[in-house]
Amino acid sequence: MKIMRKQTKKYLGNKNLRNKAKPIKKIYLVIILIVCLILIFSLVFFILIPAFKQIKQRKEEERIKNATVIVDLKDDLSIPFLEDAKVTDFILNINGTVVSDYNIDTSEVGEKEVTFEYINDENIKIPYTYKLNVVDDVAPDIWLGEKYSVYTDYDGSLLEDIVCADNYDDNPQCEIIGEYDTSKVGNYNLTFKAIDASNNVTTKNFTLNVSERPNDKSNNNSTPSYTYFQDVIKKYKRENTKIGIDVSTWQGNIDFDKLKAANVEFAFIRVGSTRGVDGDYFLDNKFIQNIEGFNRVGIPVGVYFYSYAKDKESAIENANWVLKQIKDYKVDLPIAFDWENWSFYNYFNQSFYSMTKNAKAFLDTVAESGYQGTLYSSKNYLEKVWYDLDYPVWLAHYTNDLKESSYEGEYSYWQLCSNGKVDGINGNVDINIMYT
Repeated sequence: MKIMRKQTKKYLGNKNLRNKAKPIKKIYLVIILIVCLILIFSLVFFILIPAFKQIKQRKEEERIKNATVIVDLKDDLSIPFLEDAKVTDFILNINGTVVSDYNIDTSEVGEKEVTFEYINDENIKIPYTYKLNVVDDVAPDIWLGEKYSVYTDYDGSLLEDIVCADNYDDNPQCEIIGEYDTSKVGNYNLTFKAIDASNNVTTKNFTLNVSERPNDKSNNNSTPSYTYFQDVIKKYKRENTKIGIDVSTWQGNIDFDKLKAANVEFAFIRVGSTRGVDGDYFLDNKFIQNIEGFNRVGIPVGVYFYSYAKDKESAIENANWVLKQIKDYKVDLPIAFDWENWSFYNYFNQSFYSMTKNAKAFLDTVAESGYQGTLYSSKNYLEKVWYDLDYPVWLAHYTNDLKESSYEGEYSYWQLCSNGKVDGINGNVDINIMYT
């Protein structure tokens, strides 16, 4: 009996060991299965799929290599700077259809690669590249008439004061040909010459008139003329127009309730400026008073910043400063970029296109913050300097007897005078029309 009990215990013990071994074997099997799956996945993902893709790519390359390619281009593969053009504009004949006939970027002068795809008559998609030459064929601009006058106490530089600028070149080479002495009275026949980086040349013959400064003792007793706000309402108020003003520290203390009663429908407020190029920022000393006053009486406002921006970076900095000043106020109308430093334009060493990019950098920055943007400029400079910005224009053009502006471009706001009179402001004010 003793022997039998020992054998039974031994048997039971072996059975327990066998039961414990079963889960371990299952774990090993699961691990082996997972490893196998990983190996299979790796084989498929890293070896078979790339291999199939490579085979397919080789077949496609072979098809393209043996495909019939007929692309006949124009003899003249040049295009003026900033001119609109599409891929197919330079293709005379092609045995198929271009996949995407996109607009070519012509904003940089020089050689330009144009790459596109087309599906030929054999239904094969073929990549193709041709080269264009983007050329600047516009000569520099010299802002000079037949005569230029200075007094004998003139201490400036003609080369700095007479605007010599280019559409693309930031630094055209400018010179005055001929002898002259601004300290001696006389008429000097001279030639102003400008050459840009593309060797476009402009020459202007002019007479430099040097004279003594007169002793002006005359009394100006002429009666000042005014443009009355109510007359502008009668002339221009329509369903699609609103009549407003723009103000700054020069308008002094404003009676906003009287402006509301006078039917002023909107206002632009100067927010500030810098003290010259790279100068410190300053807030217009009536800005807070003005924006709080207009907000209180419910007259919608926009703001403008008088800028000395010399590049894109300073223009963006200008915009960010403005955004900080207006964040606590209601501004429903655009933030205007106002750049008017034409009397010393040469100092900035900026082409008209570079100036436009600066303005766009300012306006893009305010737009990214959820505000509208607009470019303020006079008719003369809108026609001479600024390229299309894809932003509304605030036109400054003063006409006699409230005549329509002769500016042919599009504009959303028109500043029609600076001698306006309206109840609520002592002194003159600019009057504007908004087109809705």
